Amino acid sequence: MVAVNTTAVFQSELVLGISLKSALEAVLIVAVAFVVGEVTKKMIIRASKGTDLTWILNEDTAELVFKLFVLGGITGALYALGIMKYRLGPTTIGGMTFAIGFFYISYLIAKKSKDYLLQTKKGPEDVIKAKLFYYIFTTVAFFLALSFAGIMGELGALLAAAGITGIVLGFSSRTVVSNFVSGVFMYFDKPLQIGDAVQVGDVQGVVEDIRILSTRIRTWDGTLVRIPNEALFNSNIVNLQRYPVRRVDVSVGIAYAEDAKRAIEVIKRTLDEMPLVLAEPEPRVYVEELGDSAVILRVWAWAPSEKWFDVKTEVVKRIKEALDEEGIEIPFPQRVNWFANELRVKLDGDNL
Repeated sequence: MVAVNTTAVFQSELVLGISLKSALEAVLIVAVAFVVGEVTKKMIIRASKGTDLTWILNEDTAELVFKLFVLGGITGALYALGIMKYRLGPTTIGGMTFAIGFFYISYLIAKKSKDYLLQTKKGPEDVIKAKLFYYIFTTVAFFLALSFAGIMGELGALLAAAGITGIVLGFSSRTVVSNFVSGVFMYFDKPLQIGDAVQVGDVQGVVEDIRILSTRIRTWDGTLVRIPNEALFNSNIVNLQRYPVRRVDVSVGIAYAEDAKRAIEVIKRTLDEMPLVLAEPEPRVYVEELGDSAVILRVWAWAPSEKWFDVKTEVVKRIKEALDEEGIEIPFPQRVNWFANELRVKLDGDNL
């Protein structure tokens, strides 16, 4: 009979200094991590069906936990094989693997947190906050991962060189920098938000998106206008929807022969009959001026901001109809010409 030395077999090298024992340990670690991850995944999915905390206990979370177990198992297997000790430039494979795993986990957490914030709060400001949190969290995680990998020293020298280059490039790209800074200031100042109806210079429309370097506005005729944040920050921004109510301004001209008091009463009665014209603040109708061709009445009516345009068009329409029904004349523009000398008109057949 041939005696087999079990210890020698397990310690014998297969390839690259890896023993059979280390290989079996690696396979076992990966298998256990996979099984435990799969079981945990099913438990989380089962628990999500009977809880109100669906924002954290759901299929996405279950899949995330499963990936973490598998990643941990692969990392443990590589340690068991002794591969992690090999150098990879200024760091080791182990340090690089840990750094990549840390950044990947941080990225998944940041993405899930952003999605949760967008699900629970969908306001324009909440969208900006969620994006800001996501980018800051992933940026910090990236630099921490570099530190864990042990390459921050080499990266520091690279960043120093890049900093000098950045100063040179900064002078040639100061517009980009100023747009970025203006975007940051606008975020804290909040002169406008996504979904607001605004007027910036000659541009009027609805804010579609606010980015780091520019803001996009969809105009009333359906075109998209991109405005650099520097130009936007230095412009007079008229926010047409910042407050819940907005005033409708209409001028109406009546003939000099008409009774202004009666016309004012007719207009006030018409405004009172309109449901979208607010009772408080109270509508006002007054004589503004004596024009060339008519007595000008000024009409003020307050309406919900989102219905302002509809209310304005309806106010003009109903005032015209009400004045017509009451027989109050809205005159055409008139002009009287006086001549210094008497006009003489020649008719056909006349001898002047």
